[in-house]
Amino acid sequence: MASARRVKLTHILVVLAASGLALLAWTQPWVNADVAQSGAARQTLEVAGATAAPGVTALALAGMALAGALSIAGPVIRLVLGVLEVLLGFSVSLSAFLAITDPATASAGAVTDATGISGTESVVDAVVSASVTPWPFVALLAGVVMAGAGVSVLVTARRWPGPTSRYQAVRFEPVDAGDPGVGAGAGAGTGTGTGPERDAVDDWDGLSRGEDPTAPR
Repeated sequence: MASARRVKLTHILVVLAASGLALLAWTQPWVNADVAQSGAARQTLEVAGATAAPGVTALALAGMALAGALSIAGPVIRLVLGVLEVLLGFSVSLSAFLAITDPATASAGAVTDATGISGTESVVDAVVSASVTPWPFVALLAGVVMAGAGVSVLVTARRWPGPTSRYQAVRFEPVDAGDPGVGAGAGAGTGTGTGPERDAVDDWDGLSRGEDPTAPR
């Protein structure tokens, strides 16, 4: 059981760490693009991950939320969350891969804001050169780890221990009036065994009217 708990905790921490790494990478510069316009000096733009891959933030935050859900989910829900984690990791990796393979297109938003040039072809023509920083590779690695953790969840989730609670749920059931013990208890509590049964709702209504619920009826 202790080993199963360690496996569960390890998976949750890996999902959380990989998602946090993807979010960190998203906040950093991904591309350095040199842009040239006719009649204007060449300028170098630093393109952040927020521009190059805007969807990574939502994917990373979803991964963090999924890590929390794994800690309390049952066996069936764990499988669903495992599939979802694979999809999240794949999406993060794909976003980073597209930025790495086509940094000029990934810089389009920043180029448009800086120069006013719009249209993918016009933006790509304006980008003289574009170099990729290490951060999109970090995001790519984070996505791969997220997807791998999702696969591992699918493989091991059925062996994880269930969620624990410090408190046990209490279920209230109606009391059988024919139970001899109930009659004896009622007589001891009210001073008579022949009085009408007390009910929690009646006592509450009596309190609302200013009555003493402990007084015999």
